[in-house]
Amino acid sequence: MQQDILINWSPQETRVAVVEQGAVQELQVERTLERGLVGNVYLGKVARVLPGMQSAFIDIGLDRAAFLHVADLMSSINSRHAESEALSPTPLQPIEKQLFDGQSLMVQVLKDPIGTKGARLTTQISIAGRLLVFLPQDNHIGVSQKIPLRQREELRQRVQALSGDMGGGFILRTNGEDAADAELAEDIAYLRKTWARIKDTSLRVPSASVLHQDLSLLQRVLRDVAMESTQTIRIDSREQFEKLKTFATEFMPATVPKLQLYSGERPIFDLFNIDEEIAKALGRRVDLKSGGYLIIDQAEALTVIDVNTGGFVGARNFDDTIFKTNLEASQAIARQLRLRNLGGIVILDFIDMVKENHRDAVLAEFQKQLARDRIKTTVNGFSALGLLEMTRKRTRESLAHQLCEPCNACIGKGVVKTARSVSYDILREILREARQFNPREFRVVASPKVIELFLDEESRHLASLSDFIGKPISLQAEAAMAQEQYDIVLL
Repeated sequence: MQQDILINWSPQETRVAVVEQGAVQELQVERTLERGLVGNVYLGKVARVLPGMQSAFIDIGLDRAAFLHVADLMSSINSRHAESEALSPTPLQPIEKQLFDGQSLMVQVLKDPIGTKGARLTTQISIAGRLLVFLPQDNHIGVSQKIPLRQREELRQRVQALSGDMGGGFILRTNGEDAADAELAEDIAYLRKTWARIKDTSLRVPSASVLHQDLSLLQRVLRDVAMESTQTIRIDSREQFEKLKTFATEFMPATVPKLQLYSGERPIFDLFNIDEEIAKALGRRVDLKSGGYLIIDQAEALTVIDVNTGGFVGARNFDDTIFKTNLEASQAIARQLRLRNLGGIVILDFIDMVKENHRDAVLAEFQKQLARDRIKTTVNGFSALGLLEMTRKRTRESLAHQLCEPCNACIGKGVVKTARSVSYDILREILREARQFNPREFRVVASPKVIELFLDEESRHLASLSDFIGKPISLQAEAAMAQEQYDIVLL
């Protein structure tokens, strides 16, 4: 299916939309200040070796020195390979016998700096491509464990044959399972060229310099998103267009003719109402054209999608109504998975279908729609309870997790206590405080809705409590307070 890629660039944020048949199918966002260091390669300088911790601090040009443990040194990693292959493992050589203060060392970031901790490093460099990961210091050919065991040996031999004897090892990524030899060969050439550039740069720069940065979102668009069916890649920044063209010319020449500079008067995302689609993709409810709707709830471990008929009564009988709603829902769900980048376990609660052929048709349509998704998915079919279970590989944070944070009012629950429930909490708290303290007066500071309830429907209960404890209770509305928030001030 033909697609267009739109890129909206600003100094603080890059946004990418993949459009197919006039509808947005995928959104990606990268913010400049939130871009991590994982995958970056540096020419580090050993600042201090710590024999007692079997670690070293490495200066890589950041505010804080980075951390390298002996287990992440190249010689130690080779020992782990021997262990995994049931050979006699070589004892780990003490770090003080491998490193010395002031030594230059090529390292890669494993973990970003967090709080007061510096970045975590390794000396085994790995460079990720679209289909493969290149291990320039290792001759091992591996295959992702998520690919079925029966296919791994054949795939390993294919990669071995394509990589030749030029040195270095490769790991085939999950999304390379169905790749053609030409695609694998193109990825191998890109990775080797990238490594050659890293080595060349390391000979020309001083210590504590960046040798390689993991690709920006703009560059990953060319590597991971663009394909044969891509018609155009339009970007609204001349400066970034020129940079992207230079990168494409060197590493991905097939994408150069597709690059276009957008200079229209309207913002590029207005062409397909993409900002409106982003707003919808952050909502819980998705309306279907027929009148039915989806409810999407994203939990920490899984996502649940519920299908409802809503106001759709257009079919000849109830079974047909359900069937048509589920068919439309299967198309919408496949799109929402891509649009919201929902990963992990996904449970789909289609409307119960009595007829077996209806269930088969809905499942077939859903799998057909999923085939357009470049992220690996696995569908397990309908369970005994009529639920459709599936998984979708996690590649990055979902759109909601990128753009949103838990609500301060509900603390992520999605609901808040009613004003009446809060008012009763306040009455119980005043009674509890009155048994421990003897103030002149109790003052309730709460949201306007709770205070209004105390002044109206709950005024009798408030007066009764005041008489019971023998103390006046005053009220103060605070507009800045959420409905569940309140303070009881002792005066």
